[in-house]
Amino acid sequence: MEKGARQRNNTEKNQPGGTESDASPGSGEGSVALKKEIGLVSACGIIVGNIIGSGIFVSPKGVLENAGSVGLSLIVWIVTGLITAVGALCYAELGVTIPKSGGDYSYVKDIFGGLAGFLRLWIALLVIYPTNQAVIALTFSNYVLQPLFPTCLPSAYGLRILAAICLLLLTWVNCSSVRWATRVQDIFTAGKLLALALIIVMGIVQICKGEYFWLEPKNAFENFQQPDIGLIALAFLQGSFAYGGWNFLNYVTEELVDPHKNLPRAIYISIPLVTFVYVFANIAYVTAMSPQELLASNAVAVTFGEKLLGVMTWIMPISVALSTFGGVNGSLFTSSRLFFAGAREGHLPIVLAMIHVKRCTPIPALLFTCMSTLLMLVTSDIYTLINYVGFINYLFYGVTIAGQIVLRWKKPDIPRPIKINLIFPVIYLLFWAFLLVFSLWSEPVVCGIGLAIMLTGVPVYFLGVYWQHKPQCVYDFIELITLVSQKMCVVVYPKIDGDSQAAEMSEEMEEQQRPIYSHTPSKEKDLEE
Repeated sequence: MEKGARQRNNTEKNQPGGTESDASPGSGEGSVALKKEIGLVSACGIIVGNIIGSGIFVSPKGVLENAGSVGLSLIVWIVTGLITAVGALCYAELGVTIPKSGGDYSYVKDIFGGLAGFLRLWIALLVIYPTNQAVIALTFSNYVLQPLFPTCLPSAYGLRILAAICLLLLTWVNCSSVRWATRVQDIFTAGKLLALALIIVMGIVQICKGEYFWLEPKNAFENFQQPDIGLIALAFLQGSFAYGGWNFLNYVTEELVDPHKNLPRAIYISIPLVTFVYVFANIAYVTAMSPQELLASNAVAVTFGEKLLGVMTWIMPISVALSTFGGVNGSLFTSSRLFFAGAREGHLPIVLAMIHVKRCTPIPALLFTCMSTLLMLVTSDIYTLINYVGFINYLFYGVTIAGQIVLRWKKPDIPRPIKINLIFPVIYLLFWAFLLVFSLWSEPVVCGIGLAIMLTGVPVYFLGVYWQHKPQCVYDFIELITLVSQKMCVVVYPKIDGDSQAAEMSEEMEEQQRPIYSHTPSKEKDLEE
């Protein structure tokens, strides 16, 4: 297949009979591309900043409540961190074997085909990222406004307005410059790590004072509820959700400086750092609070600060606000790249795969991400939606890592700059299956609704992607929207290196997956030449 055919196919397949310039008319297509501006420090900032959100400050009680004892909860945090590291290593191999932005969406699509990849994209597009970003932004606004309303709750409208301002501001930063966005991420990640370092240091001081009653072996494993394998599985599930975000660096692989080196290095640094912080922050909490006090608190770090900081109690709410602000920035940055990758593969409107001619930022994808999140702010059911699709999000982690084993079997000879022992994906999949079975057993209705939401993407896929011969009026409308959007955002389709390993991998996979990637008749001859 001719080099660059994949790029032309994605641009042309919605416009039968058109030319390459129809999608990006005379705009110097091929002269701009995503810039590699994410170094090792920023890469670590993306991983750490996306994993550490409000959870460790606000409510680490989910693990303790289901584990049933302090000692077992700490073991859950450690084991979950180790399993997360194993999963991250598997993603590191996939990231340098298929070096494309888009993370698990790109890997699932290339290995299992278009429909599987689209369903991953669909559930992320419809619920996961808009709702997560909306919740983080609302948490930010709640902790900013809380000091202004000491005796009552802030207005719901006020919370939503401030959350919307936060989203709009960070969208503008991300649209303006990749470097600005990564600097914001670096600064706020450093801020949240300093706040957690303060908690850990205070915990060490407490231990030095002899306040370690709940850390003594006989007390640490004192059960305050009957041990149950189902509850322990839920504790691990809660811990796994707390480590969510470990795979976000894979969404921006193409913007990473020297990904073959910096992707694994960032993982080796970030995951152990987060595990250390999570474990020792939880140790610090139980030096100042009994398990019963911790379970009764909805904002553990704030309660911890009230007990130990005195007049400096205000530090903890500010820390949560800073942490969530950085979390919104990191989520906007990475989720926009997912939608950018989906559009480039022909699974979303092509305009979402375009970047600004000078700033080289995916402005349409960022605006789309922002608007979908703003829409979520007007609903009162965002937490319910997250519960429904959390199971599906975790399901695709396992599907992606299973794809690593499938790829070893289907393509044993492709270059793999990183090649881990297959025991690692097997370990992860065993752990994943354990959690999945108990999730289905303990919450069958919630998991079933999540699966139903995901399956709504099947008819959308067949109508929007698989159906190649739509009425001409549909293509005319798409072309009109694309041209208007290009002019408003000053964006063009970026250059893709036709000689890259990523392009070659995709072409080989697409050849095996016909007719999902079939071309329109008017272009078939050209593409075969």
